[in-house]
Amino acid sequence: MINLEQVGVHLPQGYLFSEISLQLNRNDKIGLAGKNGAGKSTMLKLLAGWNQPSEGKIHKPKDCKIGFLTQDIHIDDSQTVFDYLKYSNEELNYLRDRIEFLNNEITNRTDYESESYLKMLDELNDVNHQFIIHEGFQWEEKIASTLEGLGFQKEDFQKKLSEFSGGWKMRAELAKILVNKPDVILLDEPTNHLDIISIAWLENYLQKFDGLVIAISHDRLFLDNVTKRTIELMNGKAYDYPYSYSQYKIKREEELDQLGKAKKQQDKEIKQTKELIDKYRAKASKAAFAQSLIKKLERTEIIEIDNNSVAKMRISFPLSVQPGKWVLELHNLGKTYGEKTLFKAINITVGRGEKIALLGPNGIGKSTLLKLIMKQIEGEGVVELGHNVNITYFAQDQAEKLNINKTVFETVDDIATGENRKDLRSILGAFLFSGEDTDKKVGVLSGGERTRLALCQLLLSPSNLLILDEPTNHLDIQSKEVLKKALIQYEGTFIIVSHDREFLDGLTNRIWDIENKTLKIHHFDVKEYLQKKMASDSMNAAAESKDIPVQEEQKTVPADSRELRKQRSQIQNKIKKSEEAIEILEQKVAVLETEMADIDYSDEKKSSTTLEAYQNAKKALEEEMLKWEELVEQSDELGAE
Repeated sequence: MINLEQVGVHLPQGYLFSEISLQLNRNDKIGLAGKNGAGKSTMLKLLAGWNQPSEGKIHKPKDCKIGFLTQDIHIDDSQTVFDYLKYSNEELNYLRDRIEFLNNEITNRTDYESESYLKMLDELNDVNHQFIIHEGFQWEEKIASTLEGLGFQKEDFQKKLSEFSGGWKMRAELAKILVNKPDVILLDEPTNHLDIISIAWLENYLQKFDGLVIAISHDRLFLDNVTKRTIELMNGKAYDYPYSYSQYKIKREEELDQLGKAKKQQDKEIKQTKELIDKYRAKASKAAFAQSLIKKLERTEIIEIDNNSVAKMRISFPLSVQPGKWVLELHNLGKTYGEKTLFKAINITVGRGEKIALLGPNGIGKSTLLKLIMKQIEGEGVVELGHNVNITYFAQDQAEKLNINKTVFETVDDIATGENRKDLRSILGAFLFSGEDTDKKVGVLSGGERTRLALCQLLLSPSNLLILDEPTNHLDIQSKEVLKKALIQYEGTFIIVSHDREFLDGLTNRIWDIENKTLKIHHFDVKEYLQKKMASDSMNAAAESKDIPVQEEQKTVPADSRELRKQRSQIQNKIKKSEEAIEILEQKVAVLETEMADIDYSDEKKSSTTLEAYQNAKKALEEEMLKWEELVEQSDELGAE
């Protein structure tokens, strides 16, 4: 679909990347990986046609439609949310206007037998046909479904975009891209402003999307659930892997291990060669030999290895003192803004050592609850701290509270204590501050850099109760791993707001869920919570579409007929057989992927046979998956037994 031919981007300080040749196919779901500064966002801008490469070419089909979600969007916020999407498709706009014009003309004219009138009727028929082909009559329904999937409430549809925060404007922009169904979707950190339910909805959408998807994301689980191919930009080159992110990381670690051994051998050989050159350069009888060694050294392609020490770091939160058995009590806590009640009558006691994830859609009141606990805002009820409780709080605006006149190093050096003082530069490195970066003034840092520094500062502050509001928003995957390990080892209590499911997985032992203006407590993990939440939302949506309460709908289901039970049984048997076939095909694909990783491509016959077998197995798996989806849909239509 899109071909990159020897593409390179040259900056004043040198090449960002060069000589990149890739083939990006329709239906590819690709994760674009690489450290900050490797050129990921630049690559998306090249593919979108926003920028041009310094060298090489990018070949795209003539009528290729590309939807590009950037981190810095520019949006016309004078329109309502719904109208921003409704009038975003120029072709439908033209057809809609033309239909209205022709209908008005036909209604007002009386020359029914004239040639021009008949031509107008023919054109109206053609335009209506085109409107149907472009799903014009389902357009508003698609818009509503997409907006709701991304977290908008129906009452939000007619609000102007100027009333929404930057994060919600980003959602509207994403909705506009999705509803227009481009051939290619390019996403730069799409989950940054989505809640946990909306992320799952987006994953489901992209999995079924019939087109090319390329995503940059620090959300490992999102990449694993959506992508089947990973392209890493590193050291100015592109490395292409036919795996999702986690599988790619395993394979890459194996390669780096082998590469490390090869580099040690190469370094040894280079050292020996240089010693020989120094030894024989000055001797006339050996000068030619020395020159040949110099030329050999110049032709040697130096092995480069990306430094991955950050992921192996072990950092821990310092515990101040051991608190009492309970650390926090909330009595009749509530908050109301004008006529809107976020929550009320919250009564709960938090015990020592509890690890709590506070979840729920954006705008439900999570940050407000944390601010009430910290007594930064006023509300109903009472907040009591237990004996010897020391709170450390990370707010979403924590970065704004840093001293802009201090350097990065001074900011953490001022509060570091104990063993962590020895590892300050390594700890800063874990949050992407290395070398000269540590001497920069806070005032010159970007917003994302300040947030990372504030989190690094938090990591060095002794406490026994942590309250963290979206701490992972500006962290890359490696830095999140460092933070997660530190939290797992933390001996104190914490309450954390995050929409990163992979980060939360295995981290917490309680879930607080703000729902229906109260706080519900769950003791299952994040995966089970999400499954139950989505199932409940689907049931409520189905009931709402039929305009009847869920309970009433369940009571009025008629008794199953014998024929209906027979059909259900047949469908379930087919589903079971399909699932068995899928399992066999997945195993076959996995075996072939392993063979492909170790294949000798110089043996054209064997490699060609293996590649063909792999493609056939993949195709068979995709067909079986489609068959399974159709069977499940049929089962859903027949209803549960």
